[in-house]
Amino acid sequence: MEDEVFRKAADLLSKAGYAIAFTGAGISAESGIPTFRGSGGLWSRYKPEELATPTAFARNPKLVWEWYRWRMEIIYNSSPNIAHKILSILERINIIKVVITQNVDGLHHKAGSRNVIELHGNIWRVKCIQCGFKTVLEKPPRRDELPLRCPRCGGLLRPDVVWFGEQLPPDVLTRAWEEASKADLVLVVGTTGIVEPAGSIPLFVIERGGYMINVNSEPNRYTGLASIEVRTTAVKFFREIARVLELLNQERDNIS
Repeated sequence: MEDEVFRKAADLLSKAGYAIAFTGAGISAESGIPTFRGSGGLWSRYKPEELATPTAFARNPKLVWEWYRWRMEIIYNSSPNIAHKILSILERINIIKVVITQNVDGLHHKAGSRNVIELHGNIWRVKCIQCGFKTVLEKPPRRDELPLRCPRCGGLLRPDVVWFGEQLPPDVLTRAWEEASKADLVLVVGTTGIVEPAGSIPLFVIERGGYMINVNSEPNRYTGLASIEVRTTAVKFFREIARVLELLNQERDNIS
């Protein structure tokens, strides 16, 4: 019965005219990156209002930077898993047109995906809160460098991610909606779907008559709405999809 679900999902993907992927923290969890929600998530140990808001940064930028440095260390020492890699292959062979992600870890890019929309920013980009200067970090900053300062004006640098109480960048959100408006299938992977406005993007595809494949280890916002429900991890799902589509032998060097 389980095998049939994967075959149906693979068939729906391969026949889609314009399939998009919508990913959340669950796809990176198997790379060792903690999720924010669920058992053991980051928000079970830290209050978001203390770490991920403009107010928190204004009050104690060093504390916020210490937390982000800790997260950067985890990501820096992690690698894309099989789910990231197979998703990038599905893009390369023109089954998936774009990856819309809520993640800020950059692992989709690192796995080889080229058409990626990062709704909530990227943890490796930093920007000055005074002059708007932006740059990309290649590795986590040293503790004695914190909080980071702008090389142009001396103002505080902050991670270029969307914090609680902030709006998503209009150009990024517009692009995501444009992709969803073209999609006849959305592959949802590893997200609760509760964060707005991102969480409404897959629903928009359904409202326009498209299909949804919902891959999550636990019930989520989309449970009961998808054409195909797959209650499993991202790695197992994509490994099975690769097997059904016979990608394992063809792409062995890229998947390993």
